[in-house]
Order: sequence, then structure tokens, then C-alpha cells
Amino acid sequence: MTGPSQQTDPNRPRRSRLRTYLPLGIAAWLVLEIWLLTVVAEAAGGFTVLSLLLAGVVVGAAVIKRAGRRAWQNLSRSMQPGAAPQDPVAGTGSSFTMLGGLLLMIPGLVSDMAALVCLFPPTRALLRGRAEALLTRRVGYVPGPMGGFGPGPGSGQDRMRHPDGKVIQGEVIRDDEDPHSARRD
Repeated sequence: MTGPSQQTDPNRPRRSRLRTYLPLGIAAWLVLEIWLLTVVAEAAGGFTVLSLLLAGVVVGAAVIKRAGRRAWQNLSRSMQPGAAPQDPVAGTGSSFTMLGGLLLMIPGLVSDMAALVCLFPPTRALLRGRAEALLTRRVGYVPGPMGGFGPGPGSGQDRMRHPDGKVIQGEVIRDDEDPHSARRD
């Protein structure tokens, strides 16, 4: 036998599904984009496809510029003294607008259709609702006027995850409360 033997380390974490299938998905998407561009080029002509791609870049840049300007204005408005704090997910609409502009700038017709889904207001609202639901389910985001993360405001319970996977439960004790008046279990 020549060469070192290939052994797997039992302590090494397994690859996630995302890391396994993401390269395959990107490759399939690229093949689909190229195939679709050639089909449209045969039907409408190469100049039409080239002008569609250039228009997508120009319109995408304009959309990103406008969404960035709007996000900057919202940020500067919220930093003014006396301004009410905003919900962290409230900017998700501008995030989807920027994502739509970026997808418009990527050459291809499938990415342009995905961009239109991100830019069209009713579908953007649906995407925002799905993003909030995903954050609520995965991260424990608690939507509200102040935002926040964790099991819920006022519960006093918190969990901390260590790198080895152990979960340590504990109780959050505020500095502004009297330690003797806190309820003990």
C-alpha cells in the first residue's frame, strides 16, 4: 500500500446539508441561466439578449443606490435625539430591495425573475413575513417595538450554548433589582 490511509476523525463535525448541496445548486443554476440565454438569443437575437443584460445592470445599480440612500436616511433619522427605536426586522424591506437590485445586476434571466419577486411590493411583503417567521423559529427573535432575542421579554430565563454543545440554563439577574427581593427556587 502506498500513501497514507484515509481515516475519518470521529470528533470532526459532519458537513451540513447546505455545504453539501450549495455547490450543486449553484452549478445547476448557472447551467440553467446559460441554457435560457442561448434559447432567448436564438429566438430574439444576440443583440436583444445583450441589451437585456445591460439594462439589468443599469436598473439594478439604480435600485441599489436608491435603497441604500433610503436605508441611510432611515438610519440617520433613528439616530436623532428623541427618536423612537426601530424594530430590527423593519429594514428587511430595504434589504430585499437591495437583494433585488443585486439579482438584477447578475447576468441571467432566472436571476432577473427572482429580482422582480424581491422588488414587487406584495411579494416583498410576503418575503418579509417569511423572514420574520424564520428568525422567530430559528434564532428566537421576539418582534416588538424594541426588538430583542431570547425566550421572551420578562421571562428571566436564558440559555447559553458552549462550543462542546452543552446547554447551561440560568436565570438573568438585573443590576437594578434588589438581590434580596428576587425570588429563589
